[in-house]
Formats: sequence, structure tokens, C-alpha cells
Amino acid sequence: MTLALVGDIGGTNARFALWENSELRAVQVFATADYTSPEQAIGEYLKGHGLAAGAVGAVCLSVAGPVGGDEFRFTNNHWRISQKAFCKTLQVQQLKLVNDFTAMALGMTRLKAGEYRTVREGQADATRPAVVIGPGTGLGVGTLLNLGENRWAALPGEGGHVDLPVGNAREARLRQHIEGLIGHVSAETILSGGGLLRLYQAICALDAHVPKFAKPNEVTQGALAGDPVALQTIDQFSRFLARVAGNNVLTVGGRGGVFIVGGVIPHFIELFLKSGFNEAFDDKGCMSDYFNGIPVWVVTAEFSGLLGAGVALEQA
Repeated sequence: MTLALVGDIGGTNARFALWENSELRAVQVFATADYTSPEQAIGEYLKGHGLAAGAVGAVCLSVAGPVGGDEFRFTNNHWRISQKAFCKTLQVQQLKLVNDFTAMALGMTRLKAGEYRTVREGQADATRPAVVIGPGTGLGVGTLLNLGENRWAALPGEGGHVDLPVGNAREARLRQHIEGLIGHVSAETILSGGGLLRLYQAICALDAHVPKFAKPNEVTQGALAGDPVALQTIDQFSRFLARVAGNNVLTVGGRGGVFIVGGVIPHFIELFLKSGFNEAFDDKGCMSDYFNGIPVWVVTAEFSGLLGAGVALEQA
């Protein structure tokens, strides 16, 4: 493959890298607010590395949202892409847009030792799907399929918007309280950065605590410092994540394992590893035994989305 460019574009930041010989190089982060379009940001990136328009033959961008047709409008920043205009402006022969969790799922095929932590021991069945789930700005969910002969397929979806599952009366009361405030409660309503704060506030309301924290990172820092309500919030957050992940395992037959990605969990990973995640993960009544031997990992790799975009480009 000739020199290519890959990108992983979120609401706040866009990461770009050159893709050559199946490896990333020259990773650089741009603030989306500083540029009017992805073409402008990529043009700046190429210029900074001594490359003119036309120097890269193909581009693959990981983007948040359903992909289809010529035009893509970003849901969490002001950018938009016309594929025809993009290729003309940057003199690119091929532009491939992939859902961000398609790229994230494909990135799991390039994990190295030291880039993940084991949450649940087990033996992945390589012939079965793996679930990729990640709380971040929102909640992403994807499915990874091993097609054999070093070929992979990632199935995108909008699994973060399923209804928030509850497993006991306490969780039902929390959901009911939140529903009374905002209406429909999706999994993403809780399993995201903003959702962590919402869950903390709901616990305070139900248990008559005066809230100490007003931002998600304050809840995290409070938990790390031993605040009991913040610790309870982290544990309940982990249990809700386990229920959603377990539901996805049952839905797709995900005995290939579960990869937990995204920016939220790494901030309190040691607390997460001690949480009730494993207890809630296989709390599925008559189907609980189905989860025997299914491993779960927390991914700490920094550029999985970029790597996945490179894999998607190679397999295109």
C-alpha cells in the first residue's frame, strides 16, 4: 500500500497519523474547534510533515455516527464532509469513512501486551464474535468478527442507545428517579462521562445526601480519595456497564470476549477492577452459565481508533 493517512475524529479532538507498512507514524492531535473543516486540519497536518496535497493516496477517517452516502455531518462537532469535495481538495484517490466503533473494534486486532488489563479471566473462542463497548463522551458498542486468514469484520450499531437495564429494586429506583428528570433513560444516559455525574446526583437524591461534586472528574477524584458516595457511584456505574455488556454478549453470542474501551474507565481502573462488574456481568438468571469462561479486558491502548482505521483501509 502507498502512503496513506488515517484519522480518528471526536467531538473535541481529531487525531491524524500516516499509515505505512501497516504501522502508525507521526501521530498528531488537533482541536476541532480551531479548524473550519477536516480538510483544513488535514492540510495543516500534511504541511507540518512536509507533504503536499496528493502525497497520500488514500485516507480513512473514523467518525462518530452512521456512515452512508456522499455527505457526512458530525454529530458532536461543527465539521461536515462531502466525500467528493474532500478528495478533490486534498487530491486523494480514495476516502473511506468508518463508524468510530467499527474502527475501535478493528483496533482490538492490533493490541499488544501491556495495552490491556484483565477484568475477568477466561478463554476467548476465536470462532465467535467479540463485544467492544466503551463509555466516553457517549457510549459506543460494536461487534468484532474473526473471518480467518487475518481478515476481520466489525459490525457497527447504536447499542449505546438501548434502554438502561436494571437488575434489582435499587437500580429500578435510580432509573425511575432519572426518568422523572429527563424522560427516556438509555444506557448512554448513565454510561458516559456526563452520565457518571447524573448517577452520582441520583444516588445523593435517593439517599438524602448533599452533593459535594458538580463535575464528572470531581466524582472520580472523590472516589479515589475515598468519598463513600462517590465510591458507591463508581461501583453502580460498573454494575450498569456489566449489565449492558452482558446483554450484548447474549445478543450476538459474544464468546469471543469483551473489550472495554473509551476514556472513562481508565480514570478509575483500580476501583473498577474491585467493583461489582463481574457479579452483575453474568447475572442473567437461567442464562448465567452461558458466561462461564468468557474473558473481559479493559483496553488502555492510546490509539486503537487510528489503528482500526488503518486496518479498515487495508481490508477495503
